[in-house]
Amino acid sequence: MGFVAEYLNETQAIVERLDVEAIEAVATALAAVRLGGGRLFILGVGGSAGHASHAVNDFRKLCGFEAYAPTDNVSELTARINDEGWSGVFAGWLAGSRLGPDDGLLIFSVGGGDREAGVSANLVEAIDAAVEVGASVCGIVGRDGGETARRADACVVIPTVEPSRITPHTEGLAAVVWHLLVSHPALQTQPTKWESIRGS
Repeated sequence: MGFVAEYLNETQAIVERLDVEAIEAVATALAAVRLGGGRLFILGVGGSAGHASHAVNDFRKLCGFEAYAPTDNVSELTARINDEGWSGVFAGWLAGSRLGPDDGLLIFSVGGGDREAGVSANLVEAIDAAVEVGASVCGIVGRDGGETARRADACVVIPTVEPSRITPHTEGLAAVVWHLLVSHPALQTQPTKWESIRGS
């Protein structure tokens, strides 16, 4: 079997193992944030920062959320990194945004953060900040889910099928899951454009 077929077979196996109840729990938790008038802060690093930016667009446009991604403001992000350090960059941004109990975090991460290993410490400190004020925490993560899975109110862990390809599968399937969420009837309030256009 060639690499393309192997990769696609792995993807299919992961999709079949996704926890449907966990996805429903994230949808329910996010709907509760919106119903309560809260804001949604979407966090990710690296490829997950790209997901965060894209997801902010969809949650705002399709689901009627007031949503933000700290990584979209490169000036503030780099100023905070330069002046305060990498680990506290998201917590500082959330404090400046007056994160409160009605708000929610949605975290995209391959590992979910690990305080002891010092990996994605910025996500861990953001979770600390959310828990401190009583904000909701949701995640779409890989591996064992890390700190995000252990402390979130609802979290989807992308199953590991091939250990040498955890990152591409987690990031690829995270996009599938959050696109599912913005299409979920509990969340979507506006139609997407292309489905309303008939082909010629």
